[in-house]
Amino acid sequence: MNLRQEPREHRHPAGKPFYLPAILALILCLSVSGKVAAQANGITSITQDLDAHRRKAPQEKLFLHLDRPVYACGETMWFKVYSVDGTLHRPLDLSKVAYVEVLDAGQRPVLQAKVALNDGTGNSSFILPASLSSGNYTVRAYTNWMKNAGPDFFFEQPVTIVNTFRQLEAPGTPQAPGYAVQFFPEGGHLVAGIPGKVAFKAVEKISGKGVAFTGELQDQSGGVIATFEPHKFGMGHFTFTPEKGMDYTAVITLGNGKTIRQALPAVQDRGYAMQLEEADAGSLKITVSQAGVQGARVYLLGHARQQVAVAEEAVVNEGKAIFLVEEDKLADGITHFTVFTPERQPVCERLYFKRPTQALQLELTANKSTYGTRDKVALDLMAQTAAGTASKANLSMAVYRLDSLQQSITGDIESYLWLTSDLKGSVENPGYYFSAAGTNDRQAMDNLMLTHGWSRFKWEDMIGKQPTPLQYLTEYNSHLIQGRVTHRTNGAPAPGIATYLSSPGKHIRLYNTISGTDGRVTFEAVNFFGERDIVVQSDFTKDSTYHFEIFSPFSDTYSARKLPALNLTEQLVQELTLRHVQTQVQHAFVGSRANGVMAASSDPTTFYGTPDERYFLDDYKRFRVMEEVMREYVPGVLVRRQSGRFRFMVMNRPFRSVFQNNPMVLLDGVPVFDIDKIMAFDPLQVQRLDVVTSRFLNRGQVYEGVVSYTTYKGDLGGFELNPKALLQAYEGLQLQREFYAPTYETPEQKQSRLADLRNLLHWEPELQLEIGQQQQTHFYTSDQTGTYLVVVQGLTEDGHIGSKVLTLRVVQPLVRK
Repeated sequence: MNLRQEPREHRHPAGKPFYLPAILALILCLSVSGKVAAQANGITSITQDLDAHRRKAPQEKLFLHLDRPVYACGETMWFKVYSVDGTLHRPLDLSKVAYVEVLDAGQRPVLQAKVALNDGTGNSSFILPASLSSGNYTVRAYTNWMKNAGPDFFFEQPVTIVNTFRQLEAPGTPQAPGYAVQFFPEGGHLVAGIPGKVAFKAVEKISGKGVAFTGELQDQSGGVIATFEPHKFGMGHFTFTPEKGMDYTAVITLGNGKTIRQALPAVQDRGYAMQLEEADAGSLKITVSQAGVQGARVYLLGHARQQVAVAEEAVVNEGKAIFLVEEDKLADGITHFTVFTPERQPVCERLYFKRPTQALQLELTANKSTYGTRDKVALDLMAQTAAGTASKANLSMAVYRLDSLQQSITGDIESYLWLTSDLKGSVENPGYYFSAAGTNDRQAMDNLMLTHGWSRFKWEDMIGKQPTPLQYLTEYNSHLIQGRVTHRTNGAPAPGIATYLSSPGKHIRLYNTISGTDGRVTFEAVNFFGERDIVVQSDFTKDSTYHFEIFSPFSDTYSARKLPALNLTEQLVQELTLRHVQTQVQHAFVGSRANGVMAASSDPTTFYGTPDERYFLDDYKRFRVMEEVMREYVPGVLVRRQSGRFRFMVMNRPFRSVFQNNPMVLLDGVPVFDIDKIMAFDPLQVQRLDVVTSRFLNRGQVYEGVVSYTTYKGDLGGFELNPKALLQAYEGLQLQREFYAPTYETPEQKQSRLADLRNLLHWEPELQLEIGQQQQTHFYTSDQTGTYLVVVQGLTEDGHIGSKVLTLRVVQPLVRK
């Protein structure tokens, strides 16, 4: 939004009187009246444009609950994905795939996964390899649909990964700290003669954290206009009345004695200013002031996540227009207040936060105050909502040990969905604003609103314009594998080409499509799990001059957020050594049980369903020539030779006729268009033969029957693919791993000599909790004493969001003599 654009002046043309023909006069009259009508209905049309934009591009938000903030190479990073509607924060069953990545400090992906979503949730994990360097990393998540909005809208959370297999790098020459100071006039501008609030933010560049300082506001002659200092996290504000033609400078004195001089934004001689204040309990007063501009009225639009709550107009009287807004009208969370001129030009904007009323209250109670090692922990969990309308909460729970490397989390699902997901830039310790202290710190919240702007659109791109076509599709049914078909000779797009994607295996999957005008192809890969080889081809008996490529579905654009360098000091050697031992012990004593992969819950049936004829070749006399197999006991397929080449003619049983064209012939799911090649294949490699004796429609393409061969291992049995086909490995949806933790129910289990040095005691990604009903969950402590953190978070079916943190103490049990 360009807040610096001034309203246009309208002047009558000067000069001698002139006369218009009657028809021209009528046109001018209609034009003027239409303009007046447009201005009168300006706020309505702006609201309509915003609503059209929202309906055209509904917003998704993802939140990841990570099991802990710090990991060692060799450990498993567990996470749960929550997908919600960006407006109402209710679980959203729109996308069926979430893309999760771990990025290093240079924003290069080191780990990637496609996670299946069902009813708006999914869970998965990463095993952190020993090839990673120690450092701070970013975990980000998004859907294919979210790529339309760009990387600033992706979920991002920093984590620390330490590689205990490598020697700690010697610290380099410490960089001199750098500082960034910014000033934000309320509403967007400093306007001469209009008193205004100016917010500020001062951070240390490397860490991004706020710094303490004292400051003076000076005019151009050095006179002190105001003094100020930050309230919290380097943020605060002061109020003054700028004068016309005056330049202002802030002089910042840091705690280390360093002085920074920073010029304030230039003072405008004419324009609009905006002030928001609490009128009384439950209402807001928004004052819009004019200086040097003409305008009889202004419009105020207030929306939260593109849902309009306030749309009003006010008459300007003595240079001011006043709006009174009942806070009850506002949606929970961040509301954008934008001021428009009658010409529908946005001139001021600021944010306001309304504390959520639809909170999910979680009660978490432990059965003991302290626990011994290998002790059973019983936690009682109850969820409540104020309205009592929700029936069920979907939660996740993690229990991990606090130490010098990892402390309590600084953000959770509440602070992310209500706050950071709707703000631009990094927010230091977002969990503070939802803590007991932060809930009552209204000044800190308002400073945050004044210093962070955020819009999921630009007003100038939306008002009076058609929504821009969206590039990325919604994966509302399954993962979409996309690519391109081009001419092999010149690389030009090849439109209208029937293209097939298959993956050799015993579970037959065939995906086909027609390339678009730009040569792009999209395959809807239903039930595609794990890493598998894929074959992409066309019918080479007809189309033999094409090149195929498959695109990566992961985004190659990144946000501007930067990570601070990891500083591992010698004081952390003991904790790092313990982490190393913990990881090695887990691998030695637990082994593969810690990372067991669950089988994909995919449909074992083939894409063509139950065939009309099915033959297990071992039940018949085995022939060494495929022609004998087909002629002797496959009556549904007639074998013919034409011009010296084999043909298959499948019986069209529903109509008691014979198809004249070759059917779709498959070998382990891979199309074989040259019948001579399948007839030359060794039938002793084939375990099963299926025949569909009717016309078959598959994703827009019609086959005159299907003949499908399956080898014993589903590996093509040595069959040579056409060299023009694309063969490559492709990672489908990630198979889930099972979280393993030992139990100590019996004396024998407790007395086991296998060491248990788990840092993560418990991970439960799927906690389904009825509202108002108590539920108990159990797990066991390890051999590690210390303080452990229990983190529970999630949301209800109707958008109530909540989290709860509980600490547990584990001590060494007393040995009785």
